[in-house]
Amino acid sequence: SKLTNLGHLEMTWRNRVHFHPLLVRILHKSRLRYYGKPEKAMDMPYQAYFEVADGSGMMSMVLWSSLCPEWYNSMKVGTVLLLEQYAIKDSYPFKTHPTPGDSQMKRFATIEISLNDRNPPTKISIIPEEMVKPEWGLPEVKYRFITRSELDDLPHNYSCDVIGLVTFVGRVERTRKREHCEDFWLYRWAHAIDGTSDHPFILELFATSQPDVFERIHPMTYLVCTQMRVVRDLTENPSSTIYLTTSNESQIFITGWHKGQPYTKDTKVKNFIQWMKSQSEADQIKKTVIGGYYPFPRPPDNFSDY
Repeated sequence: SKLTNLGHLEMTWRNRVHFHPLLVRILHKSRLRYYGKPEKAMDMPYQAYFEVADGSGMMSMVLWSSLCPEWYNSMKVGTVLLLEQYAIKDSYPFKTHPTPGDSQMKRFATIEISLNDRNPPTKISIIPEEMVKPEWGLPEVKYRFITRSELDDLPHNYSCDVIGLVTFVGRVERTRKREHCEDFWLYRWAHAIDGTSDHPFILELFATSQPDVFERIHPMTYLVCTQMRVVRDLTENPSSTIYLTTSNESQIFITGWHKGQPYTKDTKVKNFIQWMKSQSEADQIKKTVIGGYYPFPRPPDNFSDY
């Protein structure tokens, strides 16, 4: 059928009601958001957004309402979609933005694609990877993997991807989303090593929309975390309190979930696998720990400072 592209949409969307089909690849995926309120009767108050791209650039795509439980788990990073009967809207100004793996890619930030179950009901088709043709010009998913030895030189809030062998995973803890509110974030601490440093990655992993993965992180699994943010406590000794925390677009993968993921082609991922092949599993198991209370960043040395 006659297709359009994201660049053409941005230039012409105000003059049209109906749009030609779009062929795009998912580059980033946010966690699922529930926006229901007790006083509002809504059947499916869910929303998730994705960053999708074609040969002309990248744009946000928002999945609404009943389409979320139907499609969210099928729409993975790297999935190619054919979209028909979608809507175009001015973009929401306060949403978070992932850091693209390809810094040269053009971003269309003024509008977003809206996928709804009515007005109009969007038609979504997933194109199997083996049917995707090179002449479509769809970009590949690119990552920003770092090694542990590179972490100490990175600035606060830098966005990166990591892979490592889990040596410690703490119990699930919770923190209030806002003061005096009854909503909580769930999170757990983990350590992962990659052989490039004596120190592990210290990871603050908030529960994403992947409960099956979040609950199964355990020592000796290969852990991949994407779109992590560097956190430095700039008031203390910066090198001793550096850790990584999840963002709204983070994805977490463990052994058993890696097959077919786009990052398996990344050079640093391949280097890590080679390093693991040279390690003794029995030696690594002796160094692993699970559970317990993990106070991090460390409290001050004396009680009056605390």
